[in-house]
Amino acid sequence: MSAVSESMNRRMTLGLLASRYGFDLDPAFATEVTVTSIADDIDSVRPGALFMPSMQVDEQQLRQVQALGAYGAVVPHALRGKTDGVQIPLIYAEPTAQQLGKLASEMAGSPSDSLAVFAVAGSNTQTVEQGVRDLADFLHMLGNPVGVISAGNSQSLERFLDLNYPLSILDVQRTMCAEDGAAAVILALSEETLNDDALQSVNVDVLGCDDKGLSEAEIVKSVARFGCTVGKQTHIAGRTQESDALAAQATEAYGQTDSSALSLSIAMVLAAGVRKANIKSALRVSRDLN
Repeated sequence: MSAVSESMNRRMTLGLLASRYGFDLDPAFATEVTVTSIADDIDSVRPGALFMPSMQVDEQQLRQVQALGAYGAVVPHALRGKTDGVQIPLIYAEPTAQQLGKLASEMAGSPSDSLAVFAVAGSNTQTVEQGVRDLADFLHMLGNPVGVISAGNSQSLERFLDLNYPLSILDVQRTMCAEDGAAAVILALSEETLNDDALQSVNVDVLGCDDKGLSEAEIVKSVARFGCTVGKQTHIAGRTQESDALAAQATEAYGQTDSSALSLSIAMVLAAGVRKANIKSALRVSRDLN
């Protein structure tokens, strides 16, 4: 079930959508019809929705979404003239993943612009998920309310999220805009968690990877399939001697031996601009509490 819903308080007219993305609206006088959500499968359609099917669509399915209260649908040009029984406005287009991501993000209120977005990458899924868990714990220890999107365990603050993986573009935007008071969100960049292009229009602030020997360019290339925006403002982090030393001191205090995941978390937090003194203080408090 994938939908960007009206709970996000963003609406858009079909005319604005068509003109902004170069789509064809039929009938032309439907420009003022306002949609309040986007859905890419029939089960997600609610009154006021714009239906943007993720798979092949036919007239029968369009009649179904019409009956469910959809205010419009995006269909391929090949269906022009073959939908006489459909009474809702149709937009003829073959939207790209980039266009869908931009539209979904706009309807969701561009959630990645208001959250600090951390992304953990790597060639081993278990290592990635462990890195996400450790980073979530560490950011929480530093006093930051955090949301997590990972097939291993997605949650918004203390609320666990019931999601169907791997997530689509709409799933990600819907989940990110529902982060109740979170200051940051952590993404697991794995095929178990995300479909290809699922992170279109998601701006990543800190990208961490524990795969040794990879250059920054190689790390960026390895996550390109997910469509996230890794730009000039993105900090790319890997374990360093400094983060290894801090992590080793902390894990030794807990009687643990593997400090690699904590080291990556420390490196990512340092890259985000947190002062080393604050990190040391948090580690010391955590050690004392344990």
